[in-house]
Amino acid sequence: MKIRLLLLLLFTNFTFSQSKLEKIDEIVNEANNNSQLEILAHELMDQIGPRLTGTPQMMKAHDWAVNKYNSWGIKAENEQFGIWRGWERGISHMDMLYPWVKSLEGQQLSWSGSTKKNGVESEAVIIPPVNSKEEFDNWVKTIKGKHILVGPPEITGRPDYDLERWLTPESLEGIKNAQRDNQREYYKKLRKSGYGRNMMEVIENSKPASFITSGWRGGFGTNTIFSPGSYGISPNTPTVDLSVEDYGLLYRLAENGKKPIVNINIQSEELGKVPTFNTIARIEGVEKPNEYIILSAHFDSTGGATGATDNGTGTIVMMESMRILKKLYPNPKRTIIAGHWGAEEQGLNGSSAFVEDHPEIVENLQALFNQDNGTGRVVKIEGHAFLNSYRFIGEWLNYVPKNITKHIETVFPGLPIPGGRGGSDYFPFIAAGAPGYSLESLDLSYGARSEFHYTWHTNRDTYDKIIFDDVRSNVVLVSILTYLASEEDEFMPRDKVILPINPKTGKRAQWPKKRVPNRDGTEDN
Repeated sequence: MKIRLLLLLLFTNFTFSQSKLEKIDEIVNEANNNSQLEILAHELMDQIGPRLTGTPQMMKAHDWAVNKYNSWGIKAENEQFGIWRGWERGISHMDMLYPWVKSLEGQQLSWSGSTKKNGVESEAVIIPPVNSKEEFDNWVKTIKGKHILVGPPEITGRPDYDLERWLTPESLEGIKNAQRDNQREYYKKLRKSGYGRNMMEVIENSKPASFITSGWRGGFGTNTIFSPGSYGISPNTPTVDLSVEDYGLLYRLAENGKKPIVNINIQSEELGKVPTFNTIARIEGVEKPNEYIILSAHFDSTGGATGATDNGTGTIVMMESMRILKKLYPNPKRTIIAGHWGAEEQGLNGSSAFVEDHPEIVENLQALFNQDNGTGRVVKIEGHAFLNSYRFIGEWLNYVPKNITKHIETVFPGLPIPGGRGGSDYFPFIAAGAPGYSLESLDLSYGARSEFHYTWHTNRDTYDKIIFDDVRSNVVLVSILTYLASEEDEFMPRDKVILPINPKTGKRAQWPKKRVPNRDGTEDN
């Protein structure tokens, strides 16, 4: 009797394992041979464009996602979590008219004010070196209606890797010293003006025509495009970003008394307060419908480009995984949710609001898989200090094709937030004690914290930067992990490791606190 029972158990386990492998083969085949990724990317990045919070394009993206899910037979809705400052970007035309004619490369900053209809033709001036508050106050009286260059020019527009490849050590050291001195001299101006960090406010109160900035990120052609607030400027004053080359040109001309004349014509429209949303899609579970797996990616982008790698690729990975699962696994054991979060770039607001609004989902979350750092293949998964993460994630990874897992480093149990950073939408779930996992990608010069900075929040984050082979690999990974998390017999325990002591303070690290979402968009954007 015992032998027969043992044989039955072994046969049952073998049959279940074979069923898993067959389903996984189907997932891999669908992802590789019927991929919709290029279509999704083209529609989202090229046809809709930047997804800046509060813009009509963001709303258009939400509606597009709902319609796309519905076309796949997946229920989806836009769930409002707050309001935000409504704004729409118009044209950006910047031209130097004297001492020679040149169209300048750049664009208005996100949420910037407009110039008058045909722009403002005026002198571009630098903030001069002064020795006293009196000197600065006298200069401020002269700037009404002029364009103000904010910040020092770069000594070179060549990336460090290019300099290091070609220059002698002596030349390289000289350039780096000059760059450092340049920055120091600028901040001396701040101190000697007598206004310190309020200097920009004083300048703005003197009614200049616009501010001209340059957020060069150290790569050929790459500038980050933030908001005027990142320079201490209010959103009321028109503010533009220029390429490192054109900014340097204007600065040198102004510094040498050549009084460059530029015409800046930027148009935008204030739309008042508008609703802001998360897009939520669901495949309902049939055996344990009140337990959940969440596929997580923020939907919004900054306004400088079309947000292809931040976070268009994360978005289409989760959408494509949902499509595949609905087609091949339409009746999951647990409910599968795709969360496309709004206002992540302004502080993880959409995901934080979801955690706050849906405690029943957070409490019964089997696992969350988040992807948000570029187009590369996933190369690292950390346990985020959940004690049993190795037992579950480690086992599920055994079913993922080796050509994918051979690139993945696992860190178990890890820390709640690696390096103390809460930089993406897994963080609000971890802070609430739910197992959220960040699928960290190969950098591919994404650049938030890397040597080469080409796509993170820049004007170059566009469709052509997507590596679709790597994105397909991530779809396979996410789809298989989600399938196995749904089929798992056991609900993942929430046991946490004892966090380490900081040797500098002698105090034990604390679990991160829950993040309070900004739901009314009142903070400076």
